[in-house]
Amino acid sequence: MALEKLEQRTTPEAVLPVVRRAILDGTFAPGSPLREAQIATELGISRPPLREALSKLEEEGLVVKVPFRGAYVAEVGPKDIEEIAQLRVRLEPFAIERSLPWLTGAGSGSFLALVDELQDAADANDVARCIDTHLAIHRMIYEAADHKLLLRLWNAWEWQLRLFLAVDLRAFIEPAEVAAKHHELYRVIQTGDLVAIDHEIRRHVHGADETSLDPAVRESSKPTT
Repeated sequence: MALEKLEQRTTPEAVLPVVRRAILDGTFAPGSPLREAQIATELGISRPPLREALSKLEEEGLVVKVPFRGAYVAEVGPKDIEEIAQLRVRLEPFAIERSLPWLTGAGSGSFLALVDELQDAADANDVARCIDTHLAIHRMIYEAADHKLLLRLWNAWEWQLRLFLAVDLRAFIEPAEVAAKHHELYRVIQTGDLVAIDHEIRRHVHGADETSLDPAVRESSKPTT
């Protein structure tokens, strides 16, 4: 490990981002044990604030606690992403519907700016910035929906999605394609057509297999001959 030391009286709130970042950047690999004594020593802090931070990370889905064995970095696999996707394809259209007046009005410029930033990151082949901006676009939609439970769900999913993308870059192998999909998402949202938006989200969400799609979308997704 190579963790920067913190102040001895550091609060759990200050420890949290340090450990979270170490998980997301691969310092702590998926599935690896998080030994409290070792990490606390490395950080130069006592164990109670670290223990509280690990509990918060467990709530976020980044840490798994096993009785009598301790805490481990979560492993986010394709099945986890598929389950998140199955919920997103149903809830994200609702989030867009609630935020549509803002996304097509006062927030349209902010939305487009993020889409353009994603394009810039893709052009530079900056995968890390692509991931950050990709998630920021969807977070903006949930924040604009002004629905606390929806936002709480997104916040839980975001860390798992980020962890998955950070450790499986094959899922993000074509930044240009990701940017193009978000330009299309922006275009469809600006039409205000809720049916078209619903269909686009079902095509758009990473990890949504065909069982997540309604028959009309499955049919329209088939290649033409």
